[in-house]
Amino acid sequence: MNQLRRSVIINRLAKAAKVTGISMLSVGLFACADDSANKNVLTVYTARNEQLIRPLFDLYQQETGTEIRYITDSAGPLLARLKAEGANTPADLFVTVDAGFLWQASNEGVLQPFDSEILKTNIPESLRSTQDDWVGLSLRARTIIYSTDRVNPEDLSTYEALAGPDWNGRLCLRTAKKVYNQSLVATMIKTLGEPETESIVGGWVKNLAAAPFSNDNQAMEAVVAGLCDVTIVNTYYYGRMKEDNPDLPLAVFWPNQDDRGVHVNVSGAGITKYAKNPVAAKDFLEWLSKPEAQYIFAEANQEYPVNPEVEPSELVKSWGEFKADSVNVEAAGRLQAEAIKLMDRVGYH
Repeated sequence: MNQLRRSVIINRLAKAAKVTGISMLSVGLFACADDSANKNVLTVYTARNEQLIRPLFDLYQQETGTEIRYITDSAGPLLARLKAEGANTPADLFVTVDAGFLWQASNEGVLQPFDSEILKTNIPESLRSTQDDWVGLSLRARTIIYSTDRVNPEDLSTYEALAGPDWNGRLCLRTAKKVYNQSLVATMIKTLGEPETESIVGGWVKNLAAAPFSNDNQAMEAVVAGLCDVTIVNTYYYGRMKEDNPDLPLAVFWPNQDDRGVHVNVSGAGITKYAKNPVAAKDFLEWLSKPEAQYIFAEANQEYPVNPEVEPSELVKSWGEFKADSVNVEAAGRLQAEAIKLMDRVGYH
């Protein structure tokens, strides 16, 4: 997207923020609202940070007149709330940050299927539910980050290779308790089978330079500090850190380019089973899949658009192109329990 087009979008977002009022309401207010079935009101439960999602809510409200009310929380509590509220929920849409949570929501019966040719055209099949009850909205890769001071990128190749003796004492990882690593291992099980995946993850554990870190930022900071030489993180964490410090001595490496490709995951959304305004919810999802919204949704968090017709931001584009794993991201949820058990067996905590 050229600079002029980007400036136009930023100006529109600024105007939208000025003309819209406070959108965040308490659950109690949602429950007692008399106009919950008003076609011009859409209620969203979102695990995506307010600062990342609200600009799109505001812009959509300005363009269409549809008021978007929302609450933010972690995915687990929001999913539990949807289940507890049942038919009384005010929520029309559930937005979350990992395909594993989207699959869980589908599996627990809180979403409804919907048919949209627009979404099928704009979003690749591997980034949509096979049950047609959720879609990805932005893409992130979980890839290798290495020290530019101590690692020759020619020595890197695959996720599997990080389990080998060349990386003994040189690897840092985020905790296995976080869904992002669970999803990575789950998709590896889908492609490689459980025995081979267990051998690989066990090799990672043997090669750790330190106990797993609580987040991706700490893992990258450990590489910068020289505690280890490589780690595996979501690309947007790297993007944020690189944006703050352009001279950061870290770089992206895209693994498995000669076989299955880089592991990718999505943030996405589904229409709730008891949505009062399912048509409005689908309209909003379709709008989010179109170029302008796709660019805004992805650029806000240094992610990739799911719509292949939309280019990422200049920073994200600077990391180069890559081949992505084509396994349906829904495997991240379906095999999550097996992944957690496997990680526990090899001592990855």
